[in-house]
Amino acid sequence: MKRVMIVLGLVAALFAFTGCGSDTLNVFNWGDYIDEEVLGIFTEQTGIQVNYQNFATNEEMYTKIKNGGSEYDVLFPSDYMINKMIKEDMLEKLDMQNIPNIAHIGDQFRNLSYDPNGEYSVPYMWGTLGILYNTAMVDEAVDSWDILWNAKYENRIFMYESMRDSFTPAFKRLGFSINTTDSAEIDAAKRLLIEQKPIIRAYVGDAVKDSMIGGEGALSLVFSGDAVFCIEENPDLAFAVPKEGSNIWFDAVVVPKGTKHKKEAEAFINFLCDPDIALKNTEYIGYSTVNMTAFENLPQEVQDDPVYWPRLESLGNSEVFLDIGDYIGEYDKAWTEVLASE
Repeated sequence: MKRVMIVLGLVAALFAFTGCGSDTLNVFNWGDYIDEEVLGIFTEQTGIQVNYQNFATNEEMYTKIKNGGSEYDVLFPSDYMINKMIKEDMLEKLDMQNIPNIAHIGDQFRNLSYDPNGEYSVPYMWGTLGILYNTAMVDEAVDSWDILWNAKYENRIFMYESMRDSFTPAFKRLGFSINTTDSAEIDAAKRLLIEQKPIIRAYVGDAVKDSMIGGEGALSLVFSGDAVFCIEENPDLAFAVPKEGSNIWFDAVVVPKGTKHKKEAEAFINFLCDPDIALKNTEYIGYSTVNMTAFENLPQEVQDDPVYWPRLESLGNSEVFLDIGDYIGEYDKAWTEVLASE
């Protein structure tokens, strides 16, 4: 997908945000998950400075907010983490009167199970978890998680340095739910990951994109949005969601409890929902927009691309992550044992 600079309509769309004051917003987001040019546009039009920082996992973000180490105003968590933070009274209810651009968000992405009344979050992006593979190195069908355990690809397999994401292939390969709270199933998945570890190259984060583009790996666990970007850069790459099913994920924008800049935070969320800004972001990062007005302005070949816009009928065995409560401790223990194994 070409990164097209969206100019027309931006100025007109942003005048609505003027007069919000000269405060600073502290924004905490995933790496490579926004076109940072839009931060400057927001500041130019509103006078609100943006202090922008990144996190690598939902758990890292949660721990930082829970421990009160930093005063953030806007966060970008995933579905299950939003649900957990709502349960723990860590988020502000949003005043949707200040976010009129939410009208552009598709109905299929609103009031989902993690925020059933749509009170605490505004959807941002969505997609799937699957396998990115190099067709010059892999000459067999990539339709099952089994291939990530194939010793034929030793030292050419990347996995995510993210507990729940890396457990997903193991759970699905065993026929278990990715939200299991069965100790025996968690243990079985742990043993499967320990069995796999000697043949993988590394557990990585955002660096996986450069590694796969550069031909360092044959196979990698990746999010669909990262796959879109990688395939654009290296046409030898392709993406598949295995037949056993995977994770369908949703990321959204929230405001942590106790922020001193709630009105400004809501203005920023409304800004992100402007179709021109949403289009600029989705074209830059390659992830699937939830903004249907922006989606309709994408090239037809992008709209028709099943990597960018997964077909729900092909995802019947897939699930959304849920907050599993205290059982996360068992996951943490199992994950620690996987990382410590030789």
